[in-house]
Amino acid sequence: MISITQRGQTRVLVLQTGWDDLALGESVAVNGVCLTVTDLATGGEATFFVSPETTARTSLGRIAVGGSVNLERAVRLETRLSGHLVQGHVDGTAQLIAATPEDGAFRLELALPAELGRYCVQKGSIALDGISLTLNSVSAAADGKTIIGITIIPHTWNHTNLHATGPGDEINVEVDMIAKYVERLCQPYPKP
Repeated sequence: MISITQRGQTRVLVLQTGWDDLALGESVAVNGVCLTVTDLATGGEATFFVSPETTARTSLGRIAVGGSVNLERAVRLETRLSGHLVQGHVDGTAQLIAATPEDGAFRLELALPAELGRYCVQKGSIALDGISLTLNSVSAAADGKTIIGITIIPHTWNHTNLHATGPGDEINVEVDMIAKYVERLCQPYPKP
């Protein structure tokens, strides 16, 4: 993160992407949040506008200059899909409970609000800060939240910003898109 300009509830982020072929108007996922390139400078420096809606629903309102973020370019239709369908439309945030080493990997436990937890199933998909992952466990907590467990392999741990998170940190969550559509399609249409 090179710079952040705060304008009320909006933020303007300037990031060093490392990509010298970005285009103005291109979509880039920043910690799993789909943002539009609004300005470009040489050497892969890109500017992104973060709306009040995005600031309120994601952790992008809490990142700081000098911090690291996960970046991913949009998939082209002719490209292989390496993970599940992720749009970059963050549904909310989860709170990291623990990250525990486990035989070379890391076991993460997170608390999700109930309205997001209903889309989670064991061995289903979820995106955390834009990282496509498999849910190992899903359980209900006494406070109504959903506790999810995920195993992070060493490569993912070392090449994303997850290794820099600690208990209590918020992580952007995009639940399974197909589950949301199925739920909506199963609801009756309102009468005119």
